Amino acid sequence: MEISIRNLSKHYYSEGKTIKALDAVDLTIPANRIFTLLGPSGCGKTTLLRAIVGLEMPDAGEISIGEEIVFSAQKGIYVQPEKRGLGMVFQTYAIWPHMNVFDNVAYPLQTRKEPREEIVRKVAKTLRFVQLEGFENRPATKLSGGQQQRVALARALVAEPKVILFDEPLSNLDAKLREETRKELRTFLTELQITAVYVTHDRIEALSLSDTVAVMRSGRIVELGTPREIYFESDRRFVADFIGRANFIEGKVVSAGEGQTIVDSAIGPITCAKKIEAPPGTAVTVCIRPEFIRVVTGEGGDGNNVFAGKVTSLVFVGDALEGEIMVGQTMLIFSIDPMSPVREGEAIALHFDPRQCSILLN
Repeated sequence: MEISIRNLSKHYYSEGKTIKALDAVDLTIPANRIFTLLGPSGCGKTTLLRAIVGLEMPDAGEISIGEEIVFSAQKGIYVQPEKRGLGMVFQTYAIWPHMNVFDNVAYPLQTRKEPREEIVRKVAKTLRFVQLEGFENRPATKLSGGQQQRVALARALVAEPKVILFDEPLSNLDAKLREETRKELRTFLTELQITAVYVTHDRIEALSLSDTVAVMRSGRIVELGTPREIYFESDRRFVADFIGRANFIEGKVVSAGEGQTIVDSAIGPITCAKKIEAPPGTAVTVCIRPEFIRVVTGEGGDGNNVFAGKVTSLVFVGDALEGEIMVGQTMLIFSIDPMSPVREGEAIALHFDPRQCSILLN
């Protein structure tokens, strides 16, 4: 079910100052897709999620879920959270510690006073779906973190909501379990074909889970696109920096035409396979991801975007060698094959493909 948000604003007042938690947000969340709100702490993503649920009262704007308006400041409409047909998975899971798995999952149905046989049927179906069949009588306190997360998901799904919302549900798990649960969650939500709104500050979660990502900053949506579009094609420095590690090299446009742009920079002329509408002399920033830098031993090299440098640091992190290269007075970070023969202190030539650099307007 599609969610439509129009001109939504929410202000807080603190120590005589106005804080714009949401600043005239316009957004359409498509039906039956996984939509992620991504951004740093304080950007407004959780406030927006709570406004959709009905736990936060905006100052202005309108929210529709499907064809129903659930909030409108102008029309004086406010639909209670329990009547919006939504499921919610919280950061802390909010599992009742004194209940077993069955009662935790059944709770939303019990509060609606559904018949006992219908509750048993729906709980069994949902536990089977989240791979917790046979855990019905297990006390909640005897579950692992990943199992508790699945109980919370089952409780959100059992009432067959139109939309399910997640508020950083994996943040309490350790790294390995978070990765495993992320894959499970993606599989569950894809199979369900349900509208899911997911809030996180973790870029890996956003990139791996989402069909669409909205990057937020200071109460606004600053970028909207698929994970690949956000990672590879953003022309905003804040987004490029937040979504992953990157090298930013300042420079000025020398020429722009025939599908490429040449930038004069501190490390030398950089060719990018992207034409921008900017006259020569325009100040820009070239963005290169560390994983796109290729290293060749020695000081040679031919072609575009080949620069001489010296490896100043190198760290083995398992699946890669990560390090720093000094090119002139500019430090660049890189990530290469862990079996590479490159060593710290070595003179090298680095290269990156013109198709793998992007240009950010300053």
